[in-house]
Amino acid sequence: MRVLYVDLEREWRGGQSQALLTLCGLRERGHEVELLAARDSPLANRASEAGITVHRVARLGLRAWAALEIRRLIRMKHFDLVHLNEPHALTSAWLAQAHKKLPLVVSRRVAYSLKGQLARARYLAAKRILAISRFVQKSILDSGLPPEMVDIVYEGVELPPPPAAEMRRDARQRYGVASEEVLFGCVGYFLPEKGHELVVRSLRSVRAEFPRVRLLLAGDGPCRSRLEALAREQALGDAVIFAGFIEDISQVYAALDAFVFPSLAEPLGTSLLAAMAWGLPVVAVASGGVPEYVENDQTGSLVAQPEASLLSAAMLRLVSDLELAKRLGTEARAAIQRRLTSDHMVENTIRVYEEVLKERRPA
Repeated sequence: MRVLYVDLEREWRGGQSQALLTLCGLRERGHEVELLAARDSPLANRASEAGITVHRVARLGLRAWAALEIRRLIRMKHFDLVHLNEPHALTSAWLAQAHKKLPLVVSRRVAYSLKGQLARARYLAAKRILAISRFVQKSILDSGLPPEMVDIVYEGVELPPPPAAEMRRDARQRYGVASEEVLFGCVGYFLPEKGHELVVRSLRSVRAEFPRVRLLLAGDGPCRSRLEALAREQALGDAVIFAGFIEDISQVYAALDAFVFPSLAEPLGTSLLAAMAWGLPVVAVASGGVPEYVENDQTGSLVAQPEASLLSAAMLRLVSDLELAKRLGTEARAAIQRRLTSDHMVENTIRVYEEVLKERRPA
């Protein structure tokens, strides 16, 4: 199978991490795959380092240049299908009229409805839309697209080996965390809907009972200055560690004792998946796609509403009951291994590809 994979995002976020895992997984299984990406984007650079053939387009006029390049690549090479990993890629393929030459598969990672005839027309040009959760699938169907177009392919993460004691010690030293301190963490882009303000407010109540609890926030974004100001307002001092963007995110997970995920309406949550794969006990708001894989008191602790008091109570429960925390972490890792690894994601993606190509062949 020969696949042209298109992702035009300029930054490295969850979707680009999933793109790289998919590209490498397809190649490992003997499929030929090439990437079209924005010049000097993190995905383009990392895919190239991984040995993937990368076609790069200029950032200025990105979608127009990408449309021209998609048209050229389809004409020059014998691809079987085109996989579009985000909305800009879909727009470029639609402008290139790629759907008239090859079947299109589109990944959908957001849960807002498609508004307007133009948005619907672009998605209707695809043979399949891959929703990353039932939550996202519902938003697609509510937009009026036919159910037979939509498949659920959950995102997946790699299952790391349990961190060695030396790795954990070095990771904690990097952030100035003492061995006796309890470190909660959250990984994600700083946007209002990600709920970071909620967890910062929760920390004060937790530290009132357990002063040795700290919080590490890994990431960056437009809300960072507000969050830093809030930490000062809450008199948290150095209890909140703003780590910024971390290239090697394993250094964060290795340092943590527990993970908190306060997102208000998350389509799925790859950083939460990764935390569970690391065997960390997790506290999460029961919104969006999260309840599809976090089962309360089985694979994590779910908070019914995005309220600081509820979040702090769940965090306190983990700090005060170490046996519970250990059990939840073990069960979280097992849940990921059963159905949410990157291998599962790649195999399910290939299954959709094969169905699409089978439908295309004449009887």
